[in-house]
Parts: sequence; structure tokens; C-alpha cells
Amino acid sequence: VPQLGPQLPARLTQQPWHLLYSTGRDGFSLRTLYRSGTRPDSPNLLLIRDTEGQTFGAFSTSAIRCSSGFYGTGETFLFSFCPELKVFRWTGRNDFFVNGDVNLLMVGGGSGRFGLWLDGDLHHGGSQPCETFDNETLSHREEFCIQDLELWGLA
Repeated sequence: VPQLGPQLPARLTQQPWHLLYSTGRDGFSLRTLYRSGTRPDSPNLLLIRDTEGQTFGAFSTSAIRCSSGFYGTGETFLFSFCPELKVFRWTGRNDFFVNGDVNLLMVGGGSGRFGLWLDGDLHHGGSQPCETFDNETLSHREEFCIQDLELWGLA
């Protein structure tokens, strides 16, 4: 989280963050992750470590939640530590920022590809280059198994 501080919007850099959800503490469930969110207008930081030890995730200007369509703003971004921090910002090509239902959470998209997706039991996910962020694949493989996942929000 400290390494990501300078990448966040300036208004958030001095704000305290706290852990809202952790698979180690709360179990593996997308429904539980949605329930642990804060106010809808509160930013979230999603951190993932896969079973190969790769760390990556997403910053959303809005709380990660169940939705009927995409939401978020152009301040949303994807990131990967491979091995240094790489940040993938909005390209302006579309506004497919964040979308989630009980079976799937998606961040970024276009042409049937998602920058980051997670399944409903938070055991599997995937990452592909997408139009929203023009990102690299965040993990070493396009599909990965989740070892740990954390959701952080503003205190």
C-alpha cells in the first residue's frame, strides 16, 4: 500500500487506509467482499497475490460492489509488481472501469477481454490486455489461482 500512495489521486495521498476484507481473515467469497465495502463513493484498493507469488491489483475511485453495469471514473487503474511497480491508467477508449455480480468481478474491458477478473469464490481469476487500460497481463499467466486477496478502504 505505501508504494501505491504516490500513484493515487492527490486528494487521497494523505488519507489513512484500513483493511476491509482479507481472504485470510474473512474467507474466500466475492459476496463477503461486497458486504465489507464502505460508502459507494469511497475509493478501494484491491490487492491480489497469486499462487506463483505475483502481486497485482486495482484501484477504484468507487467502492467495489455488486452492480448492473460498469461504474467508476478515469482515476481507476490497474497495477502489477513485476518486479517493480507498473501502473496502467485509463486510455480514454471506453469507460469499462468496474463491474461485478455474485459470480464475477471485472476491472477494465473491451473486445471480450478483461484487464482483471475474479470468480465468485475468489479462487480463480484472469488478466488480459484490455482497451480500458492498455495493460500488460498482470500475472505471469492469463489465468491464475488466488493465494491471498485484500480490499483496503479509506478509514
